[in-house]
Amino acid sequence: MMQTPLAVEAIELSKTVSSNGNELSILSKLNLAISHSERVAIVGSSGSGKSTLLSLLAGLDSPTSGKVLISQENISAQDEDGRAALRAKYMGFVFQSFQLLPSLTALENVMLPLQLTGKANARAIALEALEKVGLADRLTHYPKQLSGGEQQRVAIARAFAPKPAILFADEPTGNLDAVTGERIIDLLFSLNEVANTTLVLVTHDMTLAKRCERILHLKSGHFTEADIEAGA
Repeated sequence: MMQTPLAVEAIELSKTVSSNGNELSILSKLNLAISHSERVAIVGSSGSGKSTLLSLLAGLDSPTSGKVLISQENISAQDEDGRAALRAKYMGFVFQSFQLLPSLTALENVMLPLQLTGKANARAIALEALEKVGLADRLTHYPKQLSGGEQQRVAIARAFAPKPAILFADEPTGNLDAVTGERIIDLLFSLNEVANTTLVLVTHDMTLAKRCERILHLKSGHFTEADIEAGA
C-alpha cells in the first residue's frame, strides 16, 4: 500500500546563532512529520524556539543543518527566490501582528498575493474571501480604520484566498482581547475545516492548542515528549 506523502517534514533540523561571540543553539536535530489536512499545535514558553521552528518550516529562515520538505520538495535547498515560489505555491500565513500593508485597503491587501501569483480573477476571489470573514462592508477601509479583530479577519481572508495547502499561524490571537481572540479562532478553524487545509499553529495557549489533533511541546529547542492527541 502506497504511503501518502507528507505535507511538512523536518529532518534533523537545527538552528544556531552567534550571540556575544558564542554559538547559541535554538533548535537541535528536530524531526517532525505532518500529514496532509492534519492540524498540529506547537506549544512552548517564550524563548522555546517555536517561532523559529515555524520560520524554518515555512522557508522564512534557513536552518544551520538538516532540511525541511514541503510536499516532498526540499525548501531548505532553495535560494530566496525558490523559497518564495514554494511559499506562494503551497502556503498561507496568519501572524500575531496581522502584517497588513497600511497603504492598501482591506480588499487590496487580500488581492495582493493573488495578483502576485497571476490570478486573473483576483478581485472576485478577494471579495468572496472577505465576505466569508464578515467584512463585506469594510472593503475600502485601510488597516488603521479597522479594529484589531477586523485586521486579523482581513489577514485570515488573505491567507485562505489563494486556497493554500498549508496554513501557518503564529500566535494568531496574541494581540487580541480574549473575546475577540475566541471569535477569530472559531473563524480560523471553521474556514480550515471547509478548506481541508493542513494547519501548523504556534501558540502558548493550551486551550487553543487542544483544538488541534496533535500537540507538540517544545522546550529549549527540543520536543520534550511524544506527540499528544488533542481535541479534534
